[in-house]
Amino acid sequence: MEQAAIELWGIKKRFGELEVIKGIDLAARRGEVIALIGTSGSGKSTLLRCINLLEEPDDGEIIFDGEALDLKRGRDGTLHPANREQITRLRAGIGFVFQNFNLWPHMTVLENVIEAPVHVLGIPRKRAIAEAETLLDKVGLAEKQRTYPAFLSGGQQQRAAIARTLAMHPAVILLDEPTSALDPELVGEVLGVIRQLADEGRTMLIVTHEMRFARDVAHRVVFLDAGRIEEEGPPSRVFGNPHSERCRAFLATHLAEPQGESN
Repeated sequence: MEQAAIELWGIKKRFGELEVIKGIDLAARRGEVIALIGTSGSGKSTLLRCINLLEEPDDGEIIFDGEALDLKRGRDGTLHPANREQITRLRAGIGFVFQNFNLWPHMTVLENVIEAPVHVLGIPRKRAIAEAETLLDKVGLAEKQRTYPAFLSGGQQQRAAIARTLAMHPAVILLDEPTSALDPELVGEVLGVIRQLADEGRTMLIVTHEMRFARDVAHRVVFLDAGRIEEEGPPSRVFGNPHSERCRAFLATHLAEPQGESN
């Protein structure tokens, strides 16, 4: 069997008395697109952030490309990286696209894209610029290289953020509600870029509220409810014949809502 790109075993996370993630097992194969769906507060984004330790889990094991993260328990009860060199190296292979873009406002689009490849990966600046120009053309921003983020639309900023992520040559891309901060008319341009990445065989875990997009693009859909995986399977089965009553109720509501254009 092919080795998984990402494996999560027994992941738990609490904030104070609230247990947000309650022992989740999940693995993504290379080239697989997994859509994480569920109501607000179900634990989707927290789970995604636990993968690269933006949130440090209270329990569980994380394995990236066959290599287990070396974690130790701190005084606060959470798991912390025991080997900073390892986590820095592994994080470089896991791209993260945030809801709110997180572009550096004092840098141009091009500077945003080349910053990490030059200073983290040590790629020569000239090569980084050439690769960034190719990526910006790929996401439809070839004419915006010298533009600052404040002068871009939300859709353009998110596409720039995707180009910045791709510049690190990640083995896995995590996308946390990548269209939630966008005006409805801008959603389609971002979904189109993500669809292109899926067609290229990129390994992606996507937290999304765009149900029709998830149905069309994902290889597997995972429905979270109250910090647990309540339903999991191929889109045809999850959307067509969900076993869980909670999943059925969720889809009945969300498939009836207007969705962003995913073509």
